[in-house]
Amino acid sequence: MRVKRVFRNYDPNLRKQEKAVEYVRALNAAKLEKIFARPFIGAMDGHIDAVSCLAKNPNHLKGIFSGSMDGDIRLWDLATRQTVCQFPGHQGPVRGLTASTDGRILVSCGTDCTVRLWNAPVDATMGSDDASNMSKEPLAIYTGKNAFGAVDHQWDGDLFATAGTQVDIWDHNRSQPVITFEWGNATSISVRFNPGEPNILATSASDRSITIYDLRMSSPARKIIMRTKTNSIAWNPMEPMNFTAANEDCNCYSYDARKLNEAKCVHIDHVSAVMDIDYSPTGREFVSGSYDRSVRIFHFNGGHSREIYHTKRMQRVFCVKFSCDGSYIISGSDDTNLRLWKAKASEQLGVLLPRERRNHEYLEAVKNRYKHLPEIKRIVRHRHLPKPIYKAAALRRTMTEAERRKEERRKAHSEPGTVQTEPLRKRRIIKEVE
Repeated sequence: MRVKRVFRNYDPNLRKQEKAVEYVRALNAAKLEKIFARPFIGAMDGHIDAVSCLAKNPNHLKGIFSGSMDGDIRLWDLATRQTVCQFPGHQGPVRGLTASTDGRILVSCGTDCTVRLWNAPVDATMGSDDASNMSKEPLAIYTGKNAFGAVDHQWDGDLFATAGTQVDIWDHNRSQPVITFEWGNATSISVRFNPGEPNILATSASDRSITIYDLRMSSPARKIIMRTKTNSIAWNPMEPMNFTAANEDCNCYSYDARKLNEAKCVHIDHVSAVMDIDYSPTGREFVSGSYDRSVRIFHFNGGHSREIYHTKRMQRVFCVKFSCDGSYIISGSDDTNLRLWKAKASEQLGVLLPRERRNHEYLEAVKNRYKHLPEIKRIVRHRHLPKPIYKAAALRRTMTEAERRKEERRKAHSEPGTVQTEPLRKRRIIKEVE
C-alpha cells in the first residue's frame, strides 16, 4: 500500500500556535522522562566480601571482571548477570585489575605482593566447564617486595604498570620490572595509561600528588601537589591530553596535562570522598562512585552532575565503570554486589522501530529547545536524594557560603590589593613541581 505524502506549509503566519504547541510537547516530554526513569537494571551477587576493583574486557561488550577484598576474581556476563568463571589464587584483597587491549590477558595485583597474569576466556559466553579449566592456574606470578595498590595495561602494547611504594613497568614475558620510577617516599594509589599516547601514564599518591610519567624518559615528567588526596584518575579517550581526578574533598578536578597549575573544571555534588571515576567511550561524560553511597554522572565540562543513582541497599561505592558501548554503568560496592545501571535513566531497552527512534529524537530536540524556561528547567533538574545526602549537601552549602562571606569581609577590611581571591580551580593546588 502506498502512503500518501502530506505536504505541510510551515509559514509562521498560518501556524500562530506553533511555539505554544511545541512548548507543551517539551513539557510533557520532560514529565514523561521522569515517569519512565528506571535506571537500575539488576544486581550481580556472588562475592562474599566488598568489591574493590573492576576491569572492562576491551574485546567483549558484555564481559566485565571484578575483584574483591577476599582475593576472589570473577568474570561476569552482563547479559545474563551470571558468573562465567573465577580466578582463584590471591591470598589477600585484590587491589587492581586490567585487561590487555586484545582481551586475552588479565592482569591482577593485590596486597599479597604478587602480580598474576591470567588467560582470559576468548568468549565471555563460553561454557562454564571450558572457562573453569582455563582459569585454574595463572599464566605467570610475579612477586614484589611490597603490596600493590593498582595496575593498568598499556593501550596496544605488551607493557603494564603497577602502583605501590614505587611505579613499576612490567612486560608480559619478564619476571622483573622493565622500568622503575620513584619520586619521594609516598605510596602510589592509582595508575592510568594515556589512551592516545601509550608512553604517558598518570599516578596519584598518598602525599596528595598527581604525577605524569613518560616511559621514554628516565625520570618522572611533572607533578602537582593538592590539598587533599586523589583516589583515582581517568583520561578522556577523545581528548587524551585531558584527565579527571577523583579527590577526597568530595570533588572531581579536570586537568589539561599541558597546564597543571589550574584545573579546567571542578565537578561538585558528592558529599563524601570520591573513590573511583571512569570516562564514557564517547568522552562526553564520566561516572564517579563515592563513599556517600551514590553514583553520579557528569558532563565532561559540567560543574554539576546530570544524574544520581542510589538504592537503599547499596553501601559505599568503591569502583565504577562505563560499559564499552557507553550504554550501561557497572558499580561495585561494600555490600559485595555489582550493580548494573542504564547510562540514560529513561532510555527504552530493546530494539526500537525507526518511527519510535525518530519520535524520541524529536522530543529530545524540543525539550532541548525549551530547556531554559523555568517550568521545564525545574522538572529536568529535579533529582530525589536520600535524606543523609540531602542534609549533608545543605551543610556543605552553608559552610561554603560562610567561607565566601568571611573572605569578602577580610577583603573589604584590608588595604586594596593585599588580599587576592583565588578561584576554586587554583585554590586546591599547593604547587607544581617539574
